[in-house]
Amino acid sequence: MLSRSAQGLYWMGRYLERAQHLCRLLQLQTAALVDRPVQEIYFGWSRIYISVNRLPPGGSLELTDSDDGDEVGSFEEDFTLADSYTLADDLTFERSNPGSVWSCFAMARENARQTRNCVSAEMWSHLNLVYLRLQARDIQDIWATSPESFYTQTTNEINTLIGVAAATMYRDAGWHFLQLGRFIERAQLAVSLFQAQLATEVHFEESSEADWTSLLRAYHALEVYNRSYSVDVQPNQVLDLLATDPLLPDSLCQSLDVVGAQLDAIGPGPNAESSGATRRLAGRLGSLIHYDWPDLEDREQALHDLGALCLDLHTLITATYFDYQVDASPV
Repeated sequence: MLSRSAQGLYWMGRYLERAQHLCRLLQLQTAALVDRPVQEIYFGWSRIYISVNRLPPGGSLELTDSDDGDEVGSFEEDFTLADSYTLADDLTFERSNPGSVWSCFAMARENARQTRNCVSAEMWSHLNLVYLRLQARDIQDIWATSPESFYTQTTNEINTLIGVAAATMYRDAGWHFLQLGRFIERAQLAVSLFQAQLATEVHFEESSEADWTSLLRAYHALEVYNRSYSVDVQPNQVLDLLATDPLLPDSLCQSLDVVGAQLDAIGPGPNAESSGATRRLAGRLGSLIHYDWPDLEDREQALHDLGALCLDLHTLITATYFDYQVDASPV
């Protein structure tokens, strides 16, 4: 297929996955506003912003104790630098934020429009419906009722869109590029979120079971964790489950396995040298998770290495299938 069509489908998959991931995090975060401690709410916002590598409105999310001696009251009093309403707006509807839910849907739709001949009519129709619904909403609309319901609905609509694509798209190279984009994005987002979890924990200088439980909930893995380990939530066990469980749909190893399978289905690209390097790197990522991870002691360094390798893989995919050099025919 044309490289520009392959690239459009690849990025459409990435943008849809990014929007879904952010909606899931925001659904958990806004639900926590009802009855969770302010420090836990602050942890959640910090984790999201670190994971998406974006500064919040105002530049930081610092909480400082007041001099009244009441630690809980001081947290509540000082949580005014950037409130949840402003943060949710920045991550959901802010047009200048390229990673906001609105921007991701706009870019996904634009890529779908440019590859209209490669996607099914049903998928295009559903994507348009979700896009138009988002266009008509703003933060005031969703905050006036139940913001977590908005994020739940949007997540469900993306799930439906993915299901419609799976049910109606022809299984040619276009389908595989769409899947490749989704799952390499999922792997990168998982690594970033795990790193943000550890970094925010260091900032707080303590480990909260509730914070790790919320991470399990973000990956629909709390019940699986309780069955596999116990109700006692241990950070290393959480990371092990989310990274290496092949039966967990959103696990890191599942995402990397799908990436490798999609590359095999697509086959070599016009750039033979980078094609081989792409497959070797995908295999290296899979081996690191399947075979090396259980013996690693420094999981933070392992996540750093995984993040760098995922970025390298994206670069190689781009060089192999999208931006390859075309040899001029002899005259």
